[in-house]
Amino acid sequence: MMSHPCMKSLLFLLSTLCLCSSHSASRPMRFSAYLDPLQQFHLQWDHDSKEMITFELHVQSTGWVAFGFTTHGELPGGDVVIGGVLPDGNMYFSDWHIVDEETIVEDESQDYQLLSMTEDKTSTTITFRRYFQTCDAHDQPITGDTLRVISGFGPDDTIDFFKGKLIKRSLFFLLYLDEAHLNTPSVYHIYDLKLDDFAIPEDDTTYACTFIPLPRVKTKHHIYKFEAVITPRNETMVHHILVYACGNASVLPTGVSDCYGAEPEFSLCSQIVVGWAVGGGSYMFPDETGISIGTPRDPQWIRLEVHYSNFDLIPDLIDNSGIRLYYTPELRPYDMGVLQTGLYTFPIHFLPPGVESFNSYGLCNTSQFDELNGTPVPDMNVFGYLLHTHLAGRGVRGVQYRDGKQLRILCEDNKYDFNLQETRGLKEVVTLKTGDEFLVECRYQTLDRTSLTFGGPSTLNEMCLAFLFYYPRNNISSCMGYPSIQYVAQELGQTAADAMEGMMAINLVDWDNETAKKAEKACKEVDQVVILKTIDEVVVNETGFIRDIIDTEPAPCKNIFNNDPTSEPEMQARYQAATTSNALDPKATLPFPTSLFVHLGFTWLLTFSLFVV
Repeated sequence: MMSHPCMKSLLFLLSTLCLCSSHSASRPMRFSAYLDPLQQFHLQWDHDSKEMITFELHVQSTGWVAFGFTTHGELPGGDVVIGGVLPDGNMYFSDWHIVDEETIVEDESQDYQLLSMTEDKTSTTITFRRYFQTCDAHDQPITGDTLRVISGFGPDDTIDFFKGKLIKRSLFFLLYLDEAHLNTPSVYHIYDLKLDDFAIPEDDTTYACTFIPLPRVKTKHHIYKFEAVITPRNETMVHHILVYACGNASVLPTGVSDCYGAEPEFSLCSQIVVGWAVGGGSYMFPDETGISIGTPRDPQWIRLEVHYSNFDLIPDLIDNSGIRLYYTPELRPYDMGVLQTGLYTFPIHFLPPGVESFNSYGLCNTSQFDELNGTPVPDMNVFGYLLHTHLAGRGVRGVQYRDGKQLRILCEDNKYDFNLQETRGLKEVVTLKTGDEFLVECRYQTLDRTSLTFGGPSTLNEMCLAFLFYYPRNNISSCMGYPSIQYVAQELGQTAADAMEGMMAINLVDWDNETAKKAEKACKEVDQVVILKTIDEVVVNETGFIRDIIDTEPAPCKNIFNNDPTSEPEMQARYQAATTSNALDPKATLPFPTSLFVHLGFTWLLTFSLFVV
């Protein structure tokens, strides 16, 4: 194995040649995305029950192309494949990892399998595959988390990776349903819920609310799809859009006002119908369900909430953003609902400053669901979810318990990205029964902050929420918990007679890692108050406590050419061996006669890779 030296820029030509025919993926790929604003990188992908994922990358370049993953968006630790077609028609393709901002090293274990590669006068298309979890410590695992993708290309086949055009983007790969495989009704209508010529204030945070009727229909219809409609050039201003159903007995104001300001009537209606946040796209519900409109039981009005973040205080911005609904008379079997869970946002939620990791918890105890609903609540079939924190959020997971025992981690994103908040479908429908507990845990990082962060509506405040999409619908709109802030203050050496004094008391704490851990422990061990609310704003309180979370065991790794799983100890041994054998010699030099190709020590044998399946 040839050790490649540290160089300010890696300059080499790949010379592994093959005389072979291409092998394409066997079926059309269900998912796709452009990786850059100029649409020079188009990615398609699909995955199967064997935890194999296949990619097809189409790049507007006839030079080298690269694709891979990074840990948090930074280059060091990145895992990439590099390939291309030489002028004589021969191909090169190899698996690499990025050591630092100047060094890239070829992997000893090659875990991406090339399926096909073509080039025309303007672009290159490469199809390849790998397992979710390879047995190479240098490969990033593909999980149910948000992944940071890196892609790049150069003008020709002389590879200078760090000087090529590199694009980074966050994507979620483990999608299970796409619109092409869902039932689009033969008859449908479109209806927009939006603001009309709203002047965005010169303020960092604005919550604008107004009340709008739902479509007037004489018979029952189902809303089966929604998408955000953002006013051009205001994309960076709109943080989220929520649609809340109002009880039909509600007395609603007119006009537009601050949702949570001096006019409390503009915060009426709390049952989420649909929601969109930064980075999200359109969402079509599964064929089994839709949002019912047109019956006496269905809401007739909604509250539209648009959150703006105008941090640069840009003047004279006019906005008409909102949510577009698609509805049809072709009915589905079930009416759906949305349950809001997590940590009751304010004023109890807080985060210490300057910490690498701090966990917050919000509990939903469903034991009073039947009483609050008025009739027994049918089993809730959860099919999708939307996770939500603000800028300090690094991870969110929702955990289901029954009879005091953990059933499953129902939803999670351990690499949460504020800029990619989207409704995601579950692989399988999960049943939530009355009496179950549902815990939301949010992990934060506040290394860039010198003072406490409190829960609240501003992007600079924090939230910890999980919205569960389910069927059949019931009357419960939200189920959220919070800890006793007085207890937390007392555990930190302060005194507090009530919640307000508790919030003031923790402001007096001298925060460091030790006190942050004490606060986290106190928030977890104290009983939570659980607030349940219906569409008609009926509120009851419940209690509960935070149970331990049992982490999911990682799946065994797989080798692309040998399907025998590898255990965790074996993986650790491989990692230690890899970090030792791939140590780079900073004093080494790489001679590069410009008339010769540099042969790589472990580049793929393309003939082999194209014919082994």
